[in-house]
Amino acid sequence: MVDPVLSRRLGYPVIYALLCAGFLFLRVLPLSTMPVSVPGPDFVLLLTLLWVIRRPDHVPALLIAGVLLVEDLLTLRAPGLWAGLVIVVTEFLRSHRIGLREVNFVVEWLVASGALLVIALANRAILAMFVVPQAGLGLTLLQVLVSVAAYPVVAFALQATLGLRRTAPGEVDAMGQRL
Repeated sequence: MVDPVLSRRLGYPVIYALLCAGFLFLRVLPLSTMPVSVPGPDFVLLLTLLWVIRRPDHVPALLIAGVLLVEDLLTLRAPGLWAGLVIVVTEFLRSHRIGLREVNFVVEWLVASGALLVIALANRAILAMFVVPQAGLGLTLLQVLVSVAAYPVVAFALQATLGLRRTAPGEVDAMGQRL
């Protein structure tokens, strides 16, 4: 028999990795040869932030680092820079999980929006220090804006399909440990 606690504990990281792999696969598919005027949202980053804000116990930092390092390599970004920035921000959010579970959705959305902006601007600043060619600031801010707009949609979809919600104060898992 399969232990339900173990399968739930291992199931969510696998689901996270599979969803990220699916979004990354769609991102690297050559669907059009024409340049786009509005960049799409960064779904892998949205999934990561959403999961860390709502259920930080489901996605360990090593899994996030591995997924984002693979994304860096496949999308030809500076290897490890984006992953490192996301790890720093997600660990900051993870350390504030007690305060984040007691806020409403609008505050959660604002926190995620700030995290998206910090990651994008820090990435640009570090790349600029090393004089790496990059897209214009307007395009980067437009992608952040599109990602911020997509956050409620992704949050609703994950809550509706997987039941991914924030832990309630005093909630315990199946083993009786506080979350």
